[in-house]
Amino acid sequence: MERPAKRRAPDDAGQNRAPTSLTRSISPPGPSKLKRARISEPAAQDEEETSSEAEDKAQDDDDETSSEAEDDTPLRASSSKPTSTEATKPKQDKPGPTTQKVFQSPFQLTKIIPIHTKHDYPPEYNIETVSLHDLLSDPLISELWEFNYLHDIDFLMSHLDPDVRHLVQVHVVHGFWKKEDANRLALQEQASQYENVTLHAAFMPEMFGTHHSKMMILLRRDDTAQVVIHTANMIARDWGGMTQAVWRSPMLPLLKKSTTPTTAERGNNDGQQGKLEIGSGERFKVDFLNYLLSYEKRRPTCRGIIEELRKYDFSAVRGALVGSVPGRHGIHGHDDGSETLWGWAAMKQALKAVPIQAGKAKAEIAIQVSSIATLGPTDNWLSGTLFEAFCAGKVTTTQSSQSDSARSVGSKMMGFLGKSQQLGAASKPGFKVIFPTADEIRSSLDGYNSGGSIHTKISSAQQKKQLLYLKPMFYHWGNEPPPSPPPPGPSMVKTGGTEGSTEVAVGVMNAGRNRAAPHIKTYIRYSNLISDTTNNVDIEWALLTSANLSKQAWGEAPSSSGEMRIASYELGVLVWPALFTQGAVMRGTFLTDTPTPSSSMRPEEAAAAAVVGLRLPYSLPLRKYGQDEIPWVAAASYDEPDWRGVYWRD
Repeated sequence: MERPAKRRAPDDAGQNRAPTSLTRSISPPGPSKLKRARISEPAAQDEEETSSEAEDKAQDDDDETSSEAEDDTPLRASSSKPTSTEATKPKQDKPGPTTQKVFQSPFQLTKIIPIHTKHDYPPEYNIETVSLHDLLSDPLISELWEFNYLHDIDFLMSHLDPDVRHLVQVHVVHGFWKKEDANRLALQEQASQYENVTLHAAFMPEMFGTHHSKMMILLRRDDTAQVVIHTANMIARDWGGMTQAVWRSPMLPLLKKSTTPTTAERGNNDGQQGKLEIGSGERFKVDFLNYLLSYEKRRPTCRGIIEELRKYDFSAVRGALVGSVPGRHGIHGHDDGSETLWGWAAMKQALKAVPIQAGKAKAEIAIQVSSIATLGPTDNWLSGTLFEAFCAGKVTTTQSSQSDSARSVGSKMMGFLGKSQQLGAASKPGFKVIFPTADEIRSSLDGYNSGGSIHTKISSAQQKKQLLYLKPMFYHWGNEPPPSPPPPGPSMVKTGGTEGSTEVAVGVMNAGRNRAAPHIKTYIRYSNLISDTTNNVDIEWALLTSANLSKQAWGEAPSSSGEMRIASYELGVLVWPALFTQGAVMRGTFLTDTPTPSSSMRPEEAAAAAVVGLRLPYSLPLRKYGQDEIPWVAAASYDEPDWRGVYWRD
């Protein structure tokens, strides 16, 4: 278990960014030389993650009161249809530049603020990033609900505007249910210093579960609300030198008064429920409120914020909520898809709404996490349950979601493929697991300290068998050549280079986070992850989440009765190109949130109605583990010092 750091990261200034789209004029690409990525490398920091073997959690009845609050019935999606935004192109009598809409990345990286390095972090690596100060310093914030695993209330309060800090109603939701838990006692001590801070202990029915969701809800004095789902614990280290990311909803206005309230406003089922499209803002609201309602099973926890959020309009949200709540749950839901599912079943349900283009290059799904739990001596659960869910999709044999010109280009390209190749393009994707090695932890911004937040185990017989089937899938977090031997003695020299070094191999698409150890968790489906060496990375869908690679987070394999068991609270957001406008494509971006015109754009990308950026946290192409390399193990001892001269001994 990780404890809140005592050292604080300095406040960083910045401006809130609302989701925006741009337009640009482009011409069809011609022959071009291969572009090389900028030679530079990101900083690395360590992230905290829950241990796969949590301590036993026998629920303390003395700490809870049973509650049968009204309106606790899970919501069903009502029958209103979501609005869609469509990019328009001017009619042209002859070939020429077309107007293409550009959307910034729905996920933002957090700003890197190193604690131990002597030099400032390269400013180009922090372009279009977001800090906690950016999220919380608005003086219009009147109420804040903060959900997390680890909390430092002093650190949280320090980022509120000082003029209104004592006026903001702050609610902290945690999972420390035992009265004698040291983390709970520390929270109570900190909260007692603030009259406007209220603590809420989440209901934790599962023995090995944790309250691992990372989310904030902001209510503002201008009658707007905002939901922020992210990957960082509310402690200084996580918001300093580690790689983290944030998804922010648009500012949500109050609903206009209506004589016929929707199901989400009513909070009950009255026979008028129907299917709302997965990915629509209205469906997001239903699933989000159902997530919050899961806290109400044993005692009032989130009742106040649930009632407030019913009043707000979520229609501008683009994304599908993928959450986990502890307990036993069905895996199928209603035939019309209107029921909120959890864990891998929720992911599978959402992916069935995501268009997957046949005829593209072989797909790859990159799983990047900070903790890998004990999954079993065979890959039955990993391949048969989790990976099977990730393979879901709405496979299309034509590019129906693209513009007419893009479909024309796609049809011509399909003509060059044989029938077997076309069918093969829709086959199951390959899987890659991105996880740091000990060398990457040693050279990270916080050195070995960052490794305390990154977990896997390989010591027991079962764990060694697990390593055998995972090893072929392992890829490095950072894209650097293997480090050179360290200098003798506790030198303040980075293993493989000097402190503050930002070198990156030529030809690498640099994300600027090689040395910022990953606490972020992403699951991304690419169509050209390994083979493409241009700055064009096609993305079919992407998930930002708190969920690591574990049964506790995603859920066990289904039972014979069609139920699965989940131990922890988790929360994430799934996005894909068609959410933003008809005919859009999604493209990976590096060192920026905004996709930029490129002479190396493929014809189908140039013909797309819109390009959506997705800020990637790691550099490409991925670098596979060497034959003798193994993942970082926090429980092991390492005789080689990190770049700060610190040793890691068990």
